[in-house]
Amino acid sequence: MKVEKTKLDGCVIVTPARHGDNRGFFSETFSTRAMEQAGLPSNFVQDNLSRSATRGTVRGLHCQAPPHAQAKLVRCLRGAILDVAVDVRHGSPTYGEWVAVELSDDNGSALLVPEGFLHGFVTLTDGVDVFYKCSDHYAPETEMSVRFDDPDIGIDWGIPPDQVTLSSKDADAGSMAAFVTPFGLDGGARHS
Repeated sequence: MKVEKTKLDGCVIVTPARHGDNRGFFSETFSTRAMEQAGLPSNFVQDNLSRSATRGTVRGLHCQAPPHAQAKLVRCLRGAILDVAVDVRHGSPTYGEWVAVELSDDNGSALLVPEGFLHGFVTLTDGVDVFYKCSDHYAPETEMSVRFDDPDIGIDWGIPPDQVTLSSKDADAGSMAAFVTPFGLDGGARHS
């Protein structure tokens, strides 16, 4: 397993080895032992599958507040996405900064998004399946979101904002300026 750091502390690209022959390939996509040996979290309790029909579908930017904050290990099983994480940990030197990684069925990579980050993605192809592991269960009462096209963050999604497909919930998301982070520097609950 290859682990690549990004400019955001704790947010890493994880690429498992692929063993191929004339039939195709085999890849161990998740191993608690390999994650622990790499010093990465491995305590995932829920798996999610998201299917998007068309290119330009944006999902995000979302997070869950403590005590139900989620780390996510995001992988694209079919098609391709631009996966985005935004640091929203109070006191972080990279607060409000973002990283974007292309994940696809071709590259087999995953993005580890720790607790204390907003997460979202845009589909780069039609017919996209995104699979992700979460470190806590879905808790809708703790959901928080920020608009994908917030100018204070300035994410380059690679597609004009007027050409994206959004859910009504994502279209109604708030601004980064109005976002009050519940996260401390360690990704857990913020203490005043």
